[in-house]
Amino acid sequence: MNPLADELNSLLAGSVAGRLLSALGRRLYFPRGIIAQAAEAKKTAAVNATLGMAYRQGKPLILRALAEKLPALTSDEAVSYAPTAGVESFRTAWKQAMLRKNPSISAALSLPAVVPGITAGISYAADLFLDEGQTMLGPSPAWDNYSLVFGERRGGVYEGVPLFSGGGLNREGFRAAVAKAARSGTVRIILNFPHNPSGYTPVPAEADFLAGLFEEAAEGGADVLVLCDDAYFGLFYEDSVRESLFGRLAGLHEKILAVKIDGPTKEDYVWGLRTAFITFGSRGLDDALYAALEKKLMAVIRSSVSCANTPAQHLTRMLLEDPSARAEKAEYFALLGARYRAVKAFVEMEKAPAMVEAMPFNSGYFMCFRCKGIGAEALRQALLARGIGTIALGGEYLRVTFASLEESEIPRVYRAIYECAAELDRGS
Repeated sequence: MNPLADELNSLLAGSVAGRLLSALGRRLYFPRGIIAQAAEAKKTAAVNATLGMAYRQGKPLILRALAEKLPALTSDEAVSYAPTAGVESFRTAWKQAMLRKNPSISAALSLPAVVPGITAGISYAADLFLDEGQTMLGPSPAWDNYSLVFGERRGGVYEGVPLFSGGGLNREGFRAAVAKAARSGTVRIILNFPHNPSGYTPVPAEADFLAGLFEEAAEGGADVLVLCDDAYFGLFYEDSVRESLFGRLAGLHEKILAVKIDGPTKEDYVWGLRTAFITFGSRGLDDALYAALEKKLMAVIRSSVSCANTPAQHLTRMLLEDPSARAEKAEYFALLGARYRAVKAFVEMEKAPAMVEAMPFNSGYFMCFRCKGIGAEALRQALLARGIGTIALGGEYLRVTFASLEESEIPRVYRAIYECAAELDRGS
């Protein structure tokens, strides 16, 4: 093993992060090569002949044709390589925003590291903490990329826990799954709230229950890894918790490692900028251990994409600092809230055929129907024949993105879902 990896492993030894590392995670190190030497030169050298970039008069070269299209950015902000873990001012701004939106966070955290999208963040966390044959627990139904990342890519097993029971969180299902994993000495779980595909976020008592489960497992001697996929954070419309579960978990126990994977993608309506963050939180880690863990993460980034998109980081940082953006976000949030309420009113007032049941939803972009006696794919195809696109998941679930529907379209779309379900039932 590389001596630099050995050095990081020695620093992390005895901590929850060190014990949770995968074989790949243990092998990873951030090289003291081009990037590290270039960063050192940037701080101290009067003449810098390190990075593979071309300069004139101290500024990166940029085509005028491009500069004219990016008037708000300097050439450095538009075309320079970003540091491996991201532009520091952007990382700091995101951490400040995270603490503002999650005021219950009291634990010391790592500085968020920039990754090229939430999918990449989940994949990088899997690289660090999941080995072949190991199990990652998570909700069912689930975003289909979980199986691809944890199963096909890392060779692990994504084990879905039915999310709902009796109109709310399936407490007994999660209790049993966590207890079973804890008996092996390690619990690995990913939680995604607001949930994709159902559009559900736990109410406070349910969030407390989940935190209690993980604390109980840690008290019993298990190491607990909780990945918080907060892709749809902030889009809360009703009685759910309004903060990330990460806040409850980051300082809960020295044997719990919470990993927040979030970004502006959905909340700030910048889907194509592909910018996201990974933040670590654990009562068992101090600044030195966070720095070692960050180097492991930087090794994943360096060995895959090298660094995230620079102009996207600066553009998003500008959004965070712009008061007018907050006002616009409030306007868009109200727009999505009105669509949510229109869907909620329809499914509560219009009697659904027995073949489709609306699952609980209170947040995010989506809601989901569970199909009974008919296939979700057959229902999707029937709707497509009427010119309506939806998503079938797992043979049993039909996801509908109300965020992409005009409010005026909602009755027609949902009436068509009910009619097609009834027609499929009559034809079976």
